[in-house]
Amino acid sequence: MEPFQYHVFVCRQEKPEGVNSCSAACSWDVLAALNRELDIEGAAGEVQVTTCGCLGLCDEGPVVIIYPDGVWYRGVKAADVPEIVASHLRSGKPVSRLVWNDAPAMKALITEHGNQYRAMLKARDQAGALPDDINELIRGFMFSRTVLTALELDVFTALAGGASADAVAERIQSSRRGTEMLLHALAALKLLRKENGIFRNTPLSARFFAEASPDSARKALLHTANLWHRWSNLTASVRAGTPAPKTGDGEWVNTFIAAMDRNARERSQAVVNAAGTEGIRRILDLGGGSAAYSIAFARANSGVTAEVLDLADVLPLTQEYIRRAGLVGRIHARVGDMLRDPLGHGFDLVLLSAICHMFSPKENRALYQRVHAALAPGGRVLVQDFILEPEKTAPRFAALFSLNMLVGTRAGSSYSEPEYAAWLAEAGFRDIRRVPLPGPAGVLIATRD
Repeated sequence: MEPFQYHVFVCRQEKPEGVNSCSAACSWDVLAALNRELDIEGAAGEVQVTTCGCLGLCDEGPVVIIYPDGVWYRGVKAADVPEIVASHLRSGKPVSRLVWNDAPAMKALITEHGNQYRAMLKARDQAGALPDDINELIRGFMFSRTVLTALELDVFTALAGGASADAVAERIQSSRRGTEMLLHALAALKLLRKENGIFRNTPLSARFFAEASPDSARKALLHTANLWHRWSNLTASVRAGTPAPKTGDGEWVNTFIAAMDRNARERSQAVVNAAGTEGIRRILDLGGGSAAYSIAFARANSGVTAEVLDLADVLPLTQEYIRRAGLVGRIHARVGDMLRDPLGHGFDLVLLSAICHMFSPKENRALYQRVHAALAPGGRVLVQDFILEPEKTAPRFAALFSLNMLVGTRAGSSYSEPEYAAWLAEAGFRDIRRVPLPGPAGVLIATRD
């Protein structure tokens, strides 16, 4: 039994940033265009449109399937939708240029994707990685706080008609640095658009967040912003049974290093694979914390030794992680400030993992000069960090992480790939290349002459 003439499935599977998917290829736009076109054609009552999960053809997306014909379309764009509706759904003629009818090839790709997905789930489970939805739940405050701050500062009203970061900063009486980071984060959340340096509201943010709109919910939402401050003291309030002031946490270093270690252990093998171990004997791990990356390189190559340079209050923890790994003789930890103290000489690889976002551009330039001097000729530097796209509005988490640096450091930020490449070239590095990794963090590798 078919209650509708056609049943259209549009893949909307969400995957981590950096991983190919129909969603990343803008299947949301295809879905919106399909619903809009069916309404225009008066065919909405004849066609059922359903979103679906992964179809196993992530590199070919967006994927659309139309039943009862069993026609699979790949690489569909919003601009293709009027033709699909007019030709296929109204006249029964599939759009041949978009049809994929190589069943054996499709089955092979779907089978391979399923095998890779199951292997990935098994590896994550064995590594004790938190499920993605739990990580999203725990970090949800970052998204909420970003929007609430924009509402408190009345950013969306200030953007009426579009404005540059400088203009918005002047209108809301805030710092240019902080305003620009906030605007980039809001664009990463799809609440703003950025074109040629001008930020504009989206239809949604203009309707619900700007004061001039008759549907503005800003004043009501500011109540949620007020609640935020009480919720920030929730732990102390639970302990005391009353509203309590925020108190210092003596365990900050321990918990921070433990969190960094978990993140590093999940990514360490991918980083080792990105760099390779051939020709590497001596590693300098700057701000290495738990030494997770040094440990991974040492385990991958029995000839590797490493030095971890970190601050005095971190070193006891570093040494304990090294001891637990059974690598006391091959990985050494020493106290030092990477911006000021001697780094040493003759290293084959210098690791800068989750370091550069803590520093200003000027400090990073100086650091790369010091790293260049510490490397042996032909040695390499590996930078792993939240690397922004040139416009700085993506990846989403990298843009949000800039705000984390705004509230946590004097001058730190997430930086873009062109910025990193310019600093490395200025320091004398060559063969600068980016190695894409799933997720918002990426890797840049460069070689000393």
